[in-house]
Amino acid sequence: MAFITKKDRSKERFSLLLLDLEEHYFEQHTAYNLTARGPEANRRTSGSLKICSKSIIFEPDDAVKPILKILLKDCKGIGAVEERGHNPFTEGFFFFFSQIYLIKEENMVAPYKYERGEKRVTFQLEVPGKTEDIVQILLQLHRASCLDKLGDQTAMVAAILQSRLARTCFDKNSFQHVTENPHMECVAEMVSPLVTNAGHVCITDCNLYFQPMNSYPDSVVQIGLHSVRRIYKRRHGLRPLGLEVFCTENDLCSDIYLKFYSTKERDELYYYIATFLENHIVECTAESYMLQWQRGHISNYQYLLHLNNLADRSVNDLSQYPVFPWVISDYSSTQLDLLNPASFRDLSKPIGALNTERLERLLERYRDMPEPHFMYGSHYSSPGYVLFYLVRVAPEHMLCLQNGRFDQADRMFNSVGETWKNCLEGGTDFKELIPEFYGSDSSFLKNLLGLNLGRRQGGGRVENVELPPWASDPDDFLEKMRLALECQYVSEHLHEWIDLIFGFKQRGSEAVAAHNVFHPFTYEGGVDCDSIEDPDQKIAMLTQILEFGQTPRQLFVTPHPQRITPRFHNLSATPSLSSMSPSMESFEDLTEESKKMAWSNMNKLALQSCHKIHKELGHKYSCANSSGESERKALSSCLMLPDDKIVVCSSWDNNVYFYSIAYGRRQDTLMGHDDAVSHICWRDDKLYTASWDSTVKIWKCVADDISSNKRTQFDLLAEFEHEAGVNTLDLSPAGTLLATGTKEGTLTLWDIASPLPLNQLTCHSGKIHQVAFSPDSRHILSVGEDSCLVVTDVQTGMLIATVHAEQEQRCFCWDGNTVLSGGMSGDLSVWDLLSSKVIHKIPAHSGAVTCMWMNEQCSTIITGGVDKQIILWKPEY
Repeated sequence: MAFITKKDRSKERFSLLLLDLEEHYFEQHTAYNLTARGPEANRRTSGSLKICSKSIIFEPDDAVKPILKILLKDCKGIGAVEERGHNPFTEGFFFFFSQIYLIKEENMVAPYKYERGEKRVTFQLEVPGKTEDIVQILLQLHRASCLDKLGDQTAMVAAILQSRLARTCFDKNSFQHVTENPHMECVAEMVSPLVTNAGHVCITDCNLYFQPMNSYPDSVVQIGLHSVRRIYKRRHGLRPLGLEVFCTENDLCSDIYLKFYSTKERDELYYYIATFLENHIVECTAESYMLQWQRGHISNYQYLLHLNNLADRSVNDLSQYPVFPWVISDYSSTQLDLLNPASFRDLSKPIGALNTERLERLLERYRDMPEPHFMYGSHYSSPGYVLFYLVRVAPEHMLCLQNGRFDQADRMFNSVGETWKNCLEGGTDFKELIPEFYGSDSSFLKNLLGLNLGRRQGGGRVENVELPPWASDPDDFLEKMRLALECQYVSEHLHEWIDLIFGFKQRGSEAVAAHNVFHPFTYEGGVDCDSIEDPDQKIAMLTQILEFGQTPRQLFVTPHPQRITPRFHNLSATPSLSSMSPSMESFEDLTEESKKMAWSNMNKLALQSCHKIHKELGHKYSCANSSGESERKALSSCLMLPDDKIVVCSSWDNNVYFYSIAYGRRQDTLMGHDDAVSHICWRDDKLYTASWDSTVKIWKCVADDISSNKRTQFDLLAEFEHEAGVNTLDLSPAGTLLATGTKEGTLTLWDIASPLPLNQLTCHSGKIHQVAFSPDSRHILSVGEDSCLVVTDVQTGMLIATVHAEQEQRCFCWDGNTVLSGGMSGDLSVWDLLSSKVIHKIPAHSGAVTCMWMNEQCSTIITGGVDKQIILWKPEY
């Protein structure tokens, strides 16, 4: 597996993947975690203390105990332990913090746990004389983490890093031979998936060395120049700073990938190695590999690996991971017929153009789109897509990329057939495959690590990947995938896919004609980050591009020739192509089909009943209070707890009220805000309240306690601060993400486990009325008083689409592609987001539609408006 490093470190608990993205690991010290509680033997835990640029990490020697991670930005104080009559720095030092992460408890790879609340932890170094220096380093890094602007934080950390590197040099005692003559020495970073490690590079007349600043994972990496087979210049972070060195014929795994701080130093090292090796290797160009492939000297698999290498794709860079095509389209038959063209995908078209109906909708949006034009809102290769396929063998990479959590169970790579179907039909899923699908290691299809990846909506656990009926087991699946890649049909058509990904149809008018246009930022030269002066904008732009994915470097500017292929024998008749019976369609599949059926008929909504409410203006709830007296409240929103006994109402008088349905009286009151409570939602015994006091708060709210008439203790679990009043909120289906919209038009995405926003953007010019996650949690739709419907990508925070409506839309429901919204005129509108158009209007209310509800099966809709009418609807089909 290309993802796994050559040296087995499976028994090591700490890795650079425990750091945040773009974080640096500086040094480690043997230390003790001191506690004042418990038995004497448990008050002193030995381990290793890691000093990093954004955090400190303590790895206990006892593998059962969790690794502790404290973000420096969460620290309220750092200092020496002072005891009378002693040098304070001999007693240790403390951290006073608001949050701590617990990782790999019981030595298990699992989503990170965390504890919140102000706490203190004390450490004592085995060598007390270093304590004062360590405290000063930590205070300096803490100051950097507390700077207001991300650009300033990054600049200060970079200055600290360069200062540390400048104070050291390569230790020449590491030379393999005393007679070696050094040619060049400089600083660089060693790159591996999602992480980099700073240190010193030295090249001699015999060896290339890299010495990590922190001596991790080894004190020195040594590569003999005589063993180097190929070297490649690389783009890293869109800049020409990378160099990758290969010592074997394994085209997928390199021996070292270095990122330099200047192109000049990178090129000097490259040309020195190239000159030294000119009599030992032949530099291969795309054209030379093409000739070998055309004549049958190398396989389709080998050729694609060579092209990926030449186009800057590397397994060490997940934003530029090697890309391979889907070649099979049949994942339902019991036998795979490789002589039938219908078994294959049309390689002349990008994934997004394989479905004609979807393509038409995409093209309509493309024609109406302002500059810059692009047909697809997501790429065919990105870090998230790579780890989607490889999470079972690289779980720690997924946890690193997604802030310590796995993806929602239903969004995991659960089935090959389901994934292909979503690539064909999904509105934003256009991903291709990775080399592992055509390799020999099937472990990425099996949950060999016994990971707890969650349960799907149908109740089943996420375990091994479900294979097509024509595959008897994972090894058989890969064998047939390899046969398909090398078969007659693919060999005759592979050049068409190469034209799209690496060739003349990648850019310009040919790309437009081939329906192969992605966002301009994904192309080499599409954005010049060095020209962006504002450091915050520069970092945000770079992060957005790297997470979104990058288009390979263009290798061919003319049509790629077809392969000269012999006729192949009938592979479909071989005994290995055994079959299996398809499984019965699950209840979950039937439910999903019913939802699709309902949404496909949303333009046929039929009015079922209409009810007049509230004689007075305004939304009020009339009920008896706890004393039996009648009271009326002006409400902003309400919901019913799962037991159907309690109605929870938020009010403009700053409170949240709990009403008993059975007794018709107010049962409890939550007074938790300083201004109107604008929106509420409830999930898993937690109440989420949004307020115009610029906060969203999470409260402990146990439904059974309220229903049983107990006096409820509403414990505040978390608070999310905003710069303006919060008007609306929504929870992701998995309950791990929170989206909020403010009165000033700002959409913010939060991780429930952290008080800091994941993404934030001003997507409306006025108040946001409603925000809602798509069912797959990949996108957020928002509507505002600027009459716009805005779709935002959850992973990148990128604004994908803005649809301008004729009138202000106040509320909506959606399935990720189609929207049912209510506007100021009282009409309901059915939108197709891909074409950005209203496909049907339904007369409903005589005034603005202010609220809308849809049941889980999407078969019942209820709308309410300022005309004081509640209307029940059902789609007819």
